[in-house]
Amino acid sequence: MATTRLITLHAGAGSIESALRRSTDYIGDGEKTDGGELLLSYQCDPLTAPQEFTLAKRQYAIKTGRDQGDRDIIGYHVRQSFRPGETDAETAGKIAWETAMALTKGRHAFLIAVHIDRAHIHSHTVFNSTTLDCSRKWHNFKQSGMALQKISDTICLAHGLSIIENPQEKGKSYDKWLGNNKPLGNREQLAYVIDSVLPGCKTWEDFISALLSIGCEVKQNANVAIRLPEAKRFARLSSMPDGYDEDSILARLSGGMKFDPKPLRETGAKAPQLLIDIQEKLKAGYGGGFEHWATVENLKRSAKTLIYIKDSGIDSYEELEQKCSAACGEVMAIQSKIREIEKQQQEINELQKYIGQYGKTRKIYQQYRASGWDNSFYEAHRADIELHKAAKKYFNEHGSAKNGKLPSINQLRERWAELEKHRRPLRSEYKTANQKFKDLCTAKSNASRMLGVEKKRENPHGLDIAI
Repeated sequence: MATTRLITLHAGAGSIESALRRSTDYIGDGEKTDGGELLLSYQCDPLTAPQEFTLAKRQYAIKTGRDQGDRDIIGYHVRQSFRPGETDAETAGKIAWETAMALTKGRHAFLIAVHIDRAHIHSHTVFNSTTLDCSRKWHNFKQSGMALQKISDTICLAHGLSIIENPQEKGKSYDKWLGNNKPLGNREQLAYVIDSVLPGCKTWEDFISALLSIGCEVKQNANVAIRLPEAKRFARLSSMPDGYDEDSILARLSGGMKFDPKPLRETGAKAPQLLIDIQEKLKAGYGGGFEHWATVENLKRSAKTLIYIKDSGIDSYEELEQKCSAACGEVMAIQSKIREIEKQQQEINELQKYIGQYGKTRKIYQQYRASGWDNSFYEAHRADIELHKAAKKYFNEHGSAKNGKLPSINQLRERWAELEKHRRPLRSEYKTANQKFKDLCTAKSNASRMLGVEKKRENPHGLDIAI
């Protein structure tokens, strides 16, 4: 089920290129797109899309004589969001691509980025308002948003996804749409931390010390503000709900207020978390408030671990070890395939480089040979001649020329693209398999501690796992 939105991009007061770059830089953020692995483009290069879009607009202005200045619509931004767990990044990318092609009829260049940094997968598509032949612009007609939604729904159905049967003029809020899959907010997490540390505290100073001991930052100005260890922002106690503001906390500490904390909302996340080594933390200087919080937290993590093991159909510790080993083998097998493809792609990249180098220096080298290998000519063109020799040496060592003829750049690009078609789904498989392996390792580590089994920390396979 995808929700869509069509946003117009205006030139504004700055340059067209800078306005476009703001959008493309945001959607192409490596942290959101798995290091750029989830970027797709049509008739443009992701690295130079703003410049290419800008050039098309200049050519349009020359051809038509039209220039709307700051009011000019330079592009359109399409967002598609999916329910958490309903689809994967690869499918979201395919749906975004098919939607963009249907909406633009293949007449406009576009850039697609699939974001995986939220609880739900979503895609962003930015397409040039100017056509590829620079003769026309995309017409933002009345009800274009509804037309986009219909196109998206049709494509979602083709991919076996659900759709909103009777869309309302005003849909659900984002939080309601996510439901229990919505991540815990900053204040929700802070309320949970406050409930965890307060039972071990008698005074306000104890409370602040307990917060500091678990890595929180505290500002005690006119308004007390707290930032959790991994939070980006501070949360003021004055903005917290009843029971968590400064007066309520003081009343709870003194015993003058009875308060029953609400249970932590489940977020749908089933992966286990590693148990906290409380004794090690205490040795490192963490206080008594931390000990109480960590004890409660470990109970929750132990329960989640048992649920994960049960949901995975594992009936014994030995079976858990076997599943870990099997998951490790699966990760290594996929990793091996990816490395083999990437090795071939690297070889193609090198061959392309040397073919280009050979072509650019060939004329100089022919002149050098025609000069009878004149030393003065060599000194004047040393760099080009040595580059030409290096290219010929590479071709000879790698058998690049078949029947005395080098492959064309277009042939190499087609071969690279074919390899990329196989590599992308493998990257998706690897990510899923590696996460499963990490979760199993975490469950095994926790189970070892709960059962008193000596934990083996060796990692003979050299895999990137967090245990």
